[in-house]
Amino acid sequence: MTIILLGTFADTYNMPIRQVIYINDERLRQKAKKVKQFTPALKKLAQDMVETMRAYEGVGLAGPQIGVMQRIFVAEIPASDTDEGEPHPQSGRTYILINPEIIKSSDTLVEGQEGCLSIPNWQGLVERPDWVEVKAQNIDGRKIKLKVDGYLARIFSHEIDHLNGVLFIDYIKDDDKLWELSPERESAS
Repeated sequence: MTIILLGTFADTYNMPIRQVIYINDERLRQKAKKVKQFTPALKKLAQDMVETMRAYEGVGLAGPQIGVMQRIFVAEIPASDTDEGEPHPQSGRTYILINPEIIKSSDTLVEGQEGCLSIPNWQGLVERPDWVEVKAQNIDGRKIKLKVDGYLARIFSHEIDHLNGVLFIDYIKDDDKLWELSPERESAS
């Protein structure tokens, strides 16, 4: 399974926080290249990405968002995220997916709120499949397949889009479905 608890990396590597690039950077519109070598440097990159995602208080981060044009993303629903007072069922797990590809998805689309670390202070309503099945490789290069639903399906879809040069705002055609966060609104979400 792709769930990788990351305590093993934390002890081994110095984990710098990487700089997230923003919407005006052309790399966000480029397609990332397939990862071919599964080396200690890739493990370090994955750990740096997890630490960067956490430092920026995100739930996902793709390689292109830190200027690394490789097909890798990390995702995590923090254990503190709750759904009506209960922890989210998929919270507390960290995912590292290499060369991910959606192979099946739900015909049912669900509209939900999204933001992006590369487009700070903006959020919008985006339709995504209710579930997705993803094939990928884990950090050691082993082939894996995952079926995820709900919030995690939204995160996986969003991050795979980043690997293909697509941003969540590309799906929004109605101006009423995209808004800039004000300090009051940000503290309410």
